[in-house]
Amino acid sequence: MLGLPRLPRLVAAVLYGLGLTALTAVNLLDMGFNEYLGRGFNAALDWDLLPDAQAYVEDTLGGNAATAAAVGAVVLVLLLAVVMVLATIRLSGLLVRHRPRAARGALIAGTVWITCSALGLTLFGGPIASERAAGALRVHAQRTVDSLRDEAAFAKEAQADTFGDTPPDQLLPDLRGKDVVFTFIESYGRSAIEDPIMAPGVDRTLDASTKALEKAGFAARSGWLTSATYGGSSWLGHSTTMSGLWIDNQRRYRTVTAGDHLTLTKAFQKTGAWDTVGVMPGVQKGWPEEKWYGLDKLYDAFDLGYRGPKFSWSTMPDQYALEAFQRQVHGKKRDKPLMSFVILTSSHQPWAPLPKMVGWDELGDGSVFDAIQKAGNKASDIITDTTKSRQEYGKSIQYAVTSLTQWLERYGTDDTVLVFLGDHQPMARVSGTRAGRDVPVSIVAKDPKVLDKVADWNWTEGLKPDRNAPVWKMDSFRDRFLKAFGSTPRPSTG
Repeated sequence: MLGLPRLPRLVAAVLYGLGLTALTAVNLLDMGFNEYLGRGFNAALDWDLLPDAQAYVEDTLGGNAATAAAVGAVVLVLLLAVVMVLATIRLSGLLVRHRPRAARGALIAGTVWITCSALGLTLFGGPIASERAAGALRVHAQRTVDSLRDEAAFAKEAQADTFGDTPPDQLLPDLRGKDVVFTFIESYGRSAIEDPIMAPGVDRTLDASTKALEKAGFAARSGWLTSATYGGSSWLGHSTTMSGLWIDNQRRYRTVTAGDHLTLTKAFQKTGAWDTVGVMPGVQKGWPEEKWYGLDKLYDAFDLGYRGPKFSWSTMPDQYALEAFQRQVHGKKRDKPLMSFVILTSSHQPWAPLPKMVGWDELGDGSVFDAIQKAGNKASDIITDTTKSRQEYGKSIQYAVTSLTQWLERYGTDDTVLVFLGDHQPMARVSGTRAGRDVPVSIVAKDPKVLDKVADWNWTEGLKPDRNAPVWKMDSFRDRFLKAFGSTPRPSTG
């Protein structure tokens, strides 16, 4: 600034102010992503998630709140830019007007800063000379470069497939004749089972459900999977589990879903021995991934006949979604067994208001939930209170597990095989800052031969995995499942 003529100095001051604005905005995004997703913001990948964030706010707090939040964010960034630019212009002018003293001050300050930085001197527990801003720039720059390199490497990885050339008659021969249901429970993470606030209620539910299923003739085995995502972006967990690829960002998701990599659900379709359906009450717009998952038919939020109220983000209670699945799909006579891909949403944040169990014969079109929704907590009262959020999150998991296991008790047959798991841990404010990414996974069946096939997995008996039960990465599940049930690996190289 001191050595530049007036016009270049003004340009430099404006650019410096805008740079500070961008750095501040990215730091704020980092804070938000760490709070909800347990990771920093990626400038190369994450811009596509901002519309999803606005949609979440709209579903949770209403359209007016979402609009106000979006407008407020834009105004805040613009105001920050104006203030920063005016401040740097004023500072540059002040330095030039007092050039000799400014030069001496800059020399002294620079010398002190370099000395303190080199020696690592601290004051009141913090560094006297911090490189945080420069460090943040380096981190984001490296993160962007790594992401671009990763995209090319992952595209090649996705072309190779252990079961890509396996003939249809050599896929899943040991499950022929079984109705197989893959179900993801939103935000069902290890914290639900082990956290001192949430665990007591969830563990009681798992124990009670295990006993009820045993009484109905079912047995269960449970373990842990380490999810590719945390706090949100559920579709990354779904696609990782089904594809056998580690899909931990949006660009990887787009890459793999644009190809023909074999998903576990598509393997059932490829055999020709199953009808394949998806039940996704959270889908409210076109969903082209339906083909990639190998689904003959998709039932979204508008296909299940629900006429009751929304519960925050969730379009309908899990109990209703499962009953509609039974009524419209699972309970109908058909020439082939059924493979179903079901995504339950009632345990989606902010966990207010929450549905409650009603009599299965009382569900009707869902209007029975009107009074329950009106009497429930307001999202605005829960989302800002950590303790309440954790308590209500635990209740939501209890509701989801109860809905699913009661559905199985009520409608399961000797040929029903249920695989259910969580997609990710809840947000960091609920799961805890040191929580890992593990989620529970369970296989439930009446036929003992089904569970005999996975006996060497050493999973825990029942619906509650032991603390020391095996932990696998989520992308290993597809191949382990296919091999356990008789599939023959025939690799393709793309």
